[in-house]
Amino acid sequence: MSKIAKIFKIIVNTILFLLIILGLFVVFSFVPFPGNYKVFTVQSGSMEPAIKTGSLIFVRPEADYGVGDVVTRRTTDPKVTITHRIVSKEEVSGQIAFETKGDANDSPDGEKFTRDGIIGKEIFKVPYIGYPVGYAKTTPGLILLIVVPSVIIIYDELNKIKEEIKLIMKRKSGKKSEAGPDPAAKNPEKQPEHFRREEKNKRIV
Repeated sequence: MSKIAKIFKIIVNTILFLLIILGLFVVFSFVPFPGNYKVFTVQSGSMEPAIKTGSLIFVRPEADYGVGDVVTRRTTDPKVTITHRIVSKEEVSGQIAFETKGDANDSPDGEKFTRDGIIGKEIFKVPYIGYPVGYAKTTPGLILLIVVPSVIIIYDELNKIKEEIKLIMKRKSGKKSEAGPDPAAKNPEKQPEHFRREEKNKRIV
């Protein structure tokens, strides 16, 4: 294999590896990540510069939350979540109520909520990776970034299995050729006694 072919193969394998990682991020944006983490894509600049637009954030439920924590919380729309910083925590009607605010916003969000409304606290983030993850959730993105690479990987693995089977069959065929015909078939003296007696009787008859 030439150097150019080797470099090309390394590039292709690297791209496929990155697409596999991207696919995992997409999957875990729908189901909990191991360790009870959940993955969200930040779609606005309300938390900049702490969290940039397009970042992928990992949140995890905590036993308690305090002022200064960045949390992802539910809204009245089940499809929409907000990731903002807690700016107040107080007791209201016997329950702890929280209020959040985006770092880049001038005022708080204007609604208070209990701990049940919090999905989790931001643990770490990956800048900009949210853009391809968001695109991969669309139909064209799913085909281009998930389905096509998956087909390529499966096709490549099937070819490897096919070549391995061919190699095994070739080795078996080579061993049979090396063994050659049975020496006893050509040399009667090496045949078992009862075969020699039968052959002798045939000649007499």
